Parts: sequence; C-alpha cells; structure tokens
Amino acid sequence: MIEANGWHAKRLAPTDAVLPTGKLLARRLLISGVLIGGVLTGTATLTGCSQTPAAKPVLKVSGAYLPQPPMADMAAGYFTVTNTGKAADELTGVTSEFASDVSMHTATQAGQMQDAASLHIPADGKLVLSTGGNHLMLMGLRKKPMVGEKVSFELHFAKSSPITVQVPVEPATYQPPED
Repeated sequence: MIEANGWHAKRLAPTDAVLPTGKLLARRLLISGVLIGGVLTGTATLTGCSQTPAAKPVLKVSGAYLPQPPMADMAAGYFTVTNTGKAADELTGVTSEFASDVSMHTATQAGQMQDAASLHIPADGKLVLSTGGNHLMLMGLRKKPMVGEKVSFELHFAKSSPITVQVPVEPATYQPPED
C-alpha cells in the first residue's frame, strides 16, 4: 500500500487494467464525443469551404457593329454580351479612342433615350444592345467612320476584366442577323 495525503492506494502492476465505470465513464465518453464531434464538424466545414468555388461571371462579346452615321460628330454602337458564368455582372462603362465621350443609354417605355450608369448582365444570360433598346452613343467623333473601317471599344465591368472589341462600321441600313 502507498499512503499519500492521508489516502491509501494500492500500487498496481503494469498488467493490471483500470477501466472507468459509472459517472467517470459517462463523463469521459461525453468529453470524447464533444471533442470528436467538434473535430469532425470543423473538418466538414473547412472541406466544404475549400471545395466551393466562388461564382463569377464569364463574359463574351459578339455581334458588335456601328452603323455609318449620317452626322460627322455622333454615332451609335451595338453588341451582345453573353454571360455563361454563375454570377451576374454590370457593364459600367465603355471607352474608345474614336470618340471623346461614350455613354450608355436605355430606352424608356415611351421610346425616350435615358442615360444609364450601368447595364445589368444576368448570370447565364445576355445583355443585348440594339436599335430601339439599350445602346451606346459615341459623341465627339475624331472623324466620321466609313463602311469597312473598324472602331475599337474597351468595355468595363463591375466584376470582370475589361474586354476590347474591334467593331466593324456597317452601312446605315445594316440589320444584324437574328440569334
């Protein structure tokens, strides 16, 4: 027997097994379960976070054209932005060395042009700029564009990198092919 602080204890041989029972066993199982559950939950949460890619827009521009304008200082531009990504984006601006100012416009239900600060591009959707609807107005042209020439536009977006588009000048009566 060993005595320490008034307690008597029996020295156990290395081969003697001591198994907890009763309240001690229940307490140890509860603590083990909480620790293991927390580790598993943390692992599942971290794994879930690391395997979920952030949704982002994937943009492509097509069908761009600029009708030859009747005036030397102003023109309109049209194109389609297709978004195959899982997140929406916004066309926030367009620049061109061809014009001193490029503005985005929408058409109201009354057929009036209205300035737009941005144009929405839905996830898995399209933004269409066409006659009678959303379109670009190019003001302060450096020279009157002629059929067959190309004009460069740089499109700027809220989330995506800028896209540069070479836009052909078409006859004033040009009608784009239907999608």
